[in-house]
Amino acid sequence: MTDYSEEQRNELEALESIYPDSFTVLSEKPTTFTITVTSEAGENDETVQTTLKFTYREKYPDETPLYEIVSQENLDDNDVTDIIKLLEQQAEENLGMVMIFTLVSAVQEKLNEIVDQIKTRREEEKKQKEREAEEEEKQRFHGTPVTIENFLSWKAKFDAELLEIKRKKMKEEEQAGKNKLSGKQLFEMDHNLDTSDIQFLEE
Repeated sequence: MTDYSEEQRNELEALESIYPDSFTVLSEKPTTFTITVTSEAGENDETVQTTLKFTYREKYPDETPLYEIVSQENLDDNDVTDIIKLLEQQAEENLGMVMIFTLVSAVQEKLNEIVDQIKTRREEEKKQKEREAEEEEKQRFHGTPVTIENFLSWKAKFDAELLEIKRKKMKEEEQAGKNKLSGKQLFEMDHNLDTSDIQFLEE
């Protein structure tokens, strides 16, 4: 007959030595404990982490242990669901053998995958932003394509501006006509005038 409590005790001792910093016993009857699992560091030393809580059933390891995620860092809901599914599958596959180490190792691997996915996702987002920036840059240099409609509207504006400039010039000339300059003022403004008479006479 299997001595379940003996197997459970031995496994607990082993777990304590394997995970000295992350293993905590919460209660003796039933035996409940937590193990905190942390991924390897990703970009910028980012890690994902989860604390798993296990409770031995009376006939463990011939019965699966009870398990739950009691806390997590940097994981989204999908990741948590995936981890629970993974634990379920691993527990079924290892029925009859002490399995906590196997379960924790599977979760550890999953967390490392998640860190890689986060890194890949970040790189994708970065590339996407660069692509969008390039597109914007192209658009800026590309300018507006000329169509008949926008050419006509530009021409109308241009003609209106030209007309306005002509009107101003005419007004200025009218004003100038009113305040005609004296010969002396003209001479001071244009020094060519002092020789113009001589040239006229020579001709």
